[in-house]
Amino acid sequence: MGGINGTALEGLREGLRGPVITAHDPGYDEARALYNAMIDRRPAAIAQCVDVADVRTVIAAARDTGVELAVRGGGHSGPGLCMVDDALVLDLSTMRGVRVDPAAMTAQVAGGAQLGDLDHASHTFGLAVPTGIISMTGVGGLTLGGGHGHLTRRYGLTIDSLVSADVVLADGTFVTATEDDHPDLLWALRGGGGNFGVVTSFTFRLHPVDTVGVAATVWPVDRTPEVLRWYREFLPAAPQDLNGFFTLFTIPPGPPFPESIHGQKMCGVIWCYTGDLTDDSMERALAPVTEPAPPAFHFATPMPYPALQGMFDELIPKGYQWYWRGDFFDGVTDASIDVHHKYGENLPSDLSLMHLYPVDGAAHQLGADDTAWAYRDAVWSAVIAGVDPDPANAEAIKQWSVDYWTDLHPHSMGGSYINFIGEGESTDRVRATYRGHYDRLAAVKRTYDPDNFFHANQNIPPATG
Repeated sequence: MGGINGTALEGLREGLRGPVITAHDPGYDEARALYNAMIDRRPAAIAQCVDVADVRTVIAAARDTGVELAVRGGGHSGPGLCMVDDALVLDLSTMRGVRVDPAAMTAQVAGGAQLGDLDHASHTFGLAVPTGIISMTGVGGLTLGGGHGHLTRRYGLTIDSLVSADVVLADGTFVTATEDDHPDLLWALRGGGGNFGVVTSFTFRLHPVDTVGVAATVWPVDRTPEVLRWYREFLPAAPQDLNGFFTLFTIPPGPPFPESIHGQKMCGVIWCYTGDLTDDSMERALAPVTEPAPPAFHFATPMPYPALQGMFDELIPKGYQWYWRGDFFDGVTDASIDVHHKYGENLPSDLSLMHLYPVDGAAHQLGADDTAWAYRDAVWSAVIAGVDPDPANAEAIKQWSVDYWTDLHPHSMGGSYINFIGEGESTDRVRATYRGHYDRLAAVKRTYDPDNFFHANQNIPPATG
C-alpha cells in the first residue's frame, strides 16, 4: 500500500469525515479516474475531504508517514499531476460550495468546485468571474494557472479577479492570503500553480455578466491562411466586449451546424459578445467576418452565460484520450499560419483541435510584475489537443500534437500557459513559462514550502542559499 501501512490508514479513516478509498474498496476506479483517460494511475489511497479539518488531517498523515502527496481539485489536469501512483491523494472534489455576496460583488468558492458550480451560483445575480470554457473544469487548477476564456478581453484573467485565498500549508498552518496579509503568497497563487499549499477557498471579485451574444463562424480548412491573416489584425483592434478564439476542428454532427457540413474539417472563430444586445451593436461588431472569405456557416444568438460555458461539455465529456501542448504568441506570423494550415488539414481524429485564445484587452491592464503570470505581453495562448474516445488512437493523437507543437514552437514567445504543458515536457518549460518571475516564485516556495512537500505539480523547487 505504498507508504501507508494498515495502522496509518485506519487512523486516517478515523480522523476524516470524508471517505478514504483504496484499491480494496468499491468505487476505487471511479475515484481515481480523471477527465483525461490517457492517464491511468493507481494511488495508495484517495482521501475525499469535506472541510478544512479533513485537509489538515490528510496533510499531517502524509507528513507523518512520508508518503507522497498529490492534490486533486476538479481532476481536469491534462498531464494528470493530481493522481500519482502509490501516493496519498488529497481529493477536494466534494468541496464544491459557492457563496455569492451580490452586494459586495464577490464569490467565495470552495477548492473542489467546478466552473459550472461558480457560474450557476453567480448567474442568478447577473454576475460572473472570467474563467475557462468548459464547465467541468476545476476552479482551483484553472485559477492557480492563471485562467483565460470567453471573458478575458473584457474582464482579464481569472487571477485578476482573485481577491484572497484560504490556504493550508505543508506544516498544517492555515492562512488567508490577501493584499495585506501574506501578499507574497497571494502574488504567487496568481499563476504559480499548486506549489505553495492546498487552497481550500478562493474569493473572487464578480463582474456584471448575464445574457451574452454567442456566435460561431466557420470556413473550409483550406481558407485557414486568409482567415488567420484577417483574424490577427481584426481581433486585437476590436472592442473589448468582443472576444473570439480561433479554432481548427471537425464540424460535429449536431446543431447549430447544418448536416451539409457535418464531419468537414474547418477553421473558425467562436465569439462571445458582452456588449449591449438591445440594438444591432453585436451585428455591427461581427459584420467584418465576411472579409477573409465567405463563411461556410455563421450562427449568432443571445445565450445565458452558463449555457455558453457548458456548450462543449457533451462534445468532449470525461473519459476521452487527450494529449495537449501549448505556447504563448505575441503575433501570428505568416510562417506560423503555414504550420496551422498544414496540421489543420491533417487533424488525426474528429475531436482533435487547435484553439488560439486571446489574452489581450483587459488582461493587458495589469503590470508585468503584478502577478506570477509572466506573459502580460502575450496576445494569444494556443493549445494543440489530440482527442479521441478510443485508447487505440492514443499514440496517433499524441504524435500529431507533438509534431504540430514542434513545428509551431519556433514562432512562439518561448513559454506556455502552465495548464497547457503536457505530460513528458521538460522542467525547462516551467522555467520558460515564468520567465523572470521564476526566482521570485522559488523564493516564495522556500518561505511557505521549504521541503517541497507539494511537488506533484508543475514544480518550482524552493530557492536554496
